[in-house]
Amino acid sequence: MKKRQVKVLRFISLLSFCLCMTPSVASAAKDVDAGKMEVKESSPLPNQQKQGVKGVVLDAKTQEPIIGASVVIKGTTTGGLTNVDGEFTINAAKGDILEVHYLGYQTKTITVSNLKTYVIEMSEDAQILGEVVVTAFGMGQKKASMVGAVSQVRPDELKVPSSSLSSSFAGRLSGVIAVQRSGEPGADGANFWIRGKSTFSGATGALIILDGVEITSAELNALDPEAIEGFSILKDATATALYGTRGANGVMIITTKSGKDLDKPIINFRLEGAMTQLTQVPEMADGVTYMKMYNEAASRPNSGAVPYSDERIDATMRGVNPYVYPNVDWYDELFKKNAFTQRANFNIRGGSKKMDYFMSASVKHSDGNLRSLSDKYFSYDNNISVTNYDFINNLNVQATSTTKLSLGLNLSVRDWKGPNSSVNYLFSTALNTNPVDFPVYYPAGTGGIETDDILWGDKSSGPSPTGYRNPVAEYVTTYKKQLQSIVTANFKIEQKLDMLLKGLTFNGLFSFKNRTYSDSKRTSNYNAFEVDTYNADTDEYTLRRTAKERSTAINTSGGHGGERNMYLQASLDYKRIFNDVHDVNAMFLFNRQEWNTNTVSDLYSSLPKRKQGIAGRISYAYDNRYMAEVNFGYNGSENFAPDNRYGFFPSFAVGYNISEENFWEKIRPVVSKLKLRASWGLVGNDNTGAGRFSYLEDLVLGKGPGYKTGINQNIWRTGPKWNRFYNPNLGWEVGEKWNTGFDLELFNSLNISMNVFKETRRDIFLSRSETIPQFLGLAGASVYANLGKMENKGIDLSVDYNKQLNKDLFISFKGTFTYAHNTILEKDEPDFKRYPNLSQVGHSLGQYLLYIDNGLFPDETAIKNNPHQTFGYTVLPGDIWYQNLPDRYGKYDDSIDSNDRCYVGNPRDPEIVYGFGPSIKWKKWDCSFFFQGVAKTSILITDNQPFAVKIGNNVYHQGLFQYIADDHWSVDNPNPNAKNPRLTHEQNPNNNQWSTYWLRNGAFLKLKNAEIGYTHKGWRFYVSGNNLLTFSPFDLWDPEMGSGNGIKYPTQRAFNVGVQVTFK
Repeated sequence: MKKRQVKVLRFISLLSFCLCMTPSVASAAKDVDAGKMEVKESSPLPNQQKQGVKGVVLDAKTQEPIIGASVVIKGTTTGGLTNVDGEFTINAAKGDILEVHYLGYQTKTITVSNLKTYVIEMSEDAQILGEVVVTAFGMGQKKASMVGAVSQVRPDELKVPSSSLSSSFAGRLSGVIAVQRSGEPGADGANFWIRGKSTFSGATGALIILDGVEITSAELNALDPEAIEGFSILKDATATALYGTRGANGVMIITTKSGKDLDKPIINFRLEGAMTQLTQVPEMADGVTYMKMYNEAASRPNSGAVPYSDERIDATMRGVNPYVYPNVDWYDELFKKNAFTQRANFNIRGGSKKMDYFMSASVKHSDGNLRSLSDKYFSYDNNISVTNYDFINNLNVQATSTTKLSLGLNLSVRDWKGPNSSVNYLFSTALNTNPVDFPVYYPAGTGGIETDDILWGDKSSGPSPTGYRNPVAEYVTTYKKQLQSIVTANFKIEQKLDMLLKGLTFNGLFSFKNRTYSDSKRTSNYNAFEVDTYNADTDEYTLRRTAKERSTAINTSGGHGGERNMYLQASLDYKRIFNDVHDVNAMFLFNRQEWNTNTVSDLYSSLPKRKQGIAGRISYAYDNRYMAEVNFGYNGSENFAPDNRYGFFPSFAVGYNISEENFWEKIRPVVSKLKLRASWGLVGNDNTGAGRFSYLEDLVLGKGPGYKTGINQNIWRTGPKWNRFYNPNLGWEVGEKWNTGFDLELFNSLNISMNVFKETRRDIFLSRSETIPQFLGLAGASVYANLGKMENKGIDLSVDYNKQLNKDLFISFKGTFTYAHNTILEKDEPDFKRYPNLSQVGHSLGQYLLYIDNGLFPDETAIKNNPHQTFGYTVLPGDIWYQNLPDRYGKYDDSIDSNDRCYVGNPRDPEIVYGFGPSIKWKKWDCSFFFQGVAKTSILITDNQPFAVKIGNNVYHQGLFQYIADDHWSVDNPNPNAKNPRLTHEQNPNNNQWSTYWLRNGAFLKLKNAEIGYTHKGWRFYVSGNNLLTFSPFDLWDPEMGSGNGIKYPTQRAFNVGVQVTFK
């Protein structure tokens, strides 16, 4: 505090000198040190009766005077600064409002009454200072003294028109790789990884902590940004080693808002409404195009397919009887263009010195793009309707001068209604269904059928009970309702122990969380019909059933479940500054978590799942220049035998605030701040993917191979079966993390933070499947061991620029860049491979194992001169031509088979994610744009075979993508560079192999968000958009959806209108 006073006194002296240069205020400047506040007043009203008002401004926590605080009568220029004792005197009338300002503190206002003396306490504003960053276990650290790699994002940046919070992560959070694969309401959250993936055991997700308690990504998505106070990403070992087993893949820490010491509460209300559209739906060919292309496929030599007649094609084209010659756009039948969402939030914040509170209530509702069709046929509406109710209540009580108690109550309710069939299933069925096989339904009473049932259209001889599945009937005959609630209660205590040791504090946290869900399902069968006979002269037809008649009675079923979680945390914290230069911090913590299911089904599920450990941290900073920090986590896991049960995970870090050196003064106007950082540490992972108690054998009686016995060989017996073998040597998966970085500020307005990182993950869990020969007779049993090793390295960068150009214009710019590349170093592979191209070692996780294509066969000569392609289909010109790869000795065989594949291309998940955009405020107007993009990712087109696909023993009729009809090899147009091979009327294994022929560049750049707003007297009106534009070399569907055939629920484009009002 003394050091700060000295700095402030120097500032006041300089200010006094500047003010003395102006004669009109010289006397006021000279009186600052004397505690006088007499300054020239601005236009007082004639009838105002001024009186001398005295007061003192204190720090609310330390009760020390604040020197140089500005005290001004609101709406005037009358005012001055507090003296060295924090005192002030000012002439003010009763009813005047005094505003007290000081850098790094929250502005305080008081109304002048009959009192002559006032004591004004000011609280530090960590948000304005940008000093305190929430790190591991909710502990705050000053940003200037931090040596770990931590990214922060302002909650306002997460306010995008989406029902899921994680959909705003991509490009905004430095060090986070995020992609949104679906836009389905209620399931449109993004997949995200902190600094990519460092393991192939499957446990790649980040640990998410809300107010000190672990939550799921679904709970994260339900959060309203209005309730968030801070959002931090812990990336290196220094930040995550404290979490031990839980923090191996990075930690995301969110804190909700708390109350404030305010004269009157702050009330905030926000209301939004949005119209959403599916971004990009693959176009399907119409019925006429479909039949013409099918006939072309049927002309393939020896196909044996019966083509559609010219009469049928002509009748379909002319629109003759649509029940006999259907031409159905199944997507249009099921889906509408626009859907609507509504969001509302109400929150209130206030309190006093003794107690403060924050309460937030949010409601979000969204419907899907499915048409409301069920009510046309039945008495219910089964279109998707998702409503989320979220309530957050935080209460802090200053019980004594040394004791603070906090209680947090969170309630999240999700009410989901819709079809029992998944929306992805309905979407794919709509796009896949043949447009000319059958109509949606036949009019009641037609075709000679007497029934009260709906005459659904279908075609016999298909793999489903009615034939080939009618998408509309599949949709409207089911209904599902699911209600989920999550209740979380947190109790915290902060007890200062200065009476034992100055700077010592005890912190305790107890949390209980309970999740319950219940669902009810209603389904019914349907009967389908097809045309039996048709008289073209009379335009009449008769119908027949496609299958045996089924009961259409509604069947009802349901279920329920959930789990509960208890968490206990206790810590001792020590913070002390000696001689104003030695900053010492220490923390020792114990935590324990217990998880139980609400629905016990077997022995393992009846046992509580527990994790516990201890953690510690010691940090030292000298004069805010030289910093060092040591952390450790010590954790136990039920998945390992006693000898390997506990893991110790240390970390070390150093930092150098070079800009605090005296020699830096000359360049400080240009390079305002510069800090260098480096860290090393270990992190652990116990998620083996093999289930609980992974080191134990899993033996099932009566499920093994059987045998016959008895005199007549009529007695059947079975033996035991091992699902998993015992391995007492199974141990921790350990990651060694390195990080170097710097934090730079230029011209007091441009902030740049950059990190270079590397992690080597060893002892990765694997099931030994490739190196144990079958003759050992394991019969499918798994043998788990620590056999893998992987390296992940890259950089992350953030740029933040903020500048107030004049009193009306403020501009800012934010940009992030993250690159994370992993390489598999060791895996359970044989020491000897005849075809080393099949080895995954040396390649990235998520790379594709593909055949290398030579394009399309141009003619029969090329086919004859090429090795035999062994995929079970006669190869013709226009089919895909594959390369023959040599073995390890450089020898080629005379066939192309599975040994001729290799790992190529970029991974399916992007290695580069970036984002950038400006924000501008001019007077009462504001606008912002944000672009987000990815690079170094590949899309593999799969399962796009038209006409017919065989799955198992069943053959399904398929639709035809328009892009295939537009650009494919044909006899009439033998284009060797065609984007699609020769058509076949059935599945062609030669052309369906995963190969580089189907590999595409998945990079894209999106105008992710844009917003414009107007603020007037506390009311802000705004319009915004999400997923507005996409630029990409891939144009068949939204590239963010990734590999496949594009027939899953697409991401959504949103146009949003909102209003927000704040009452203070």
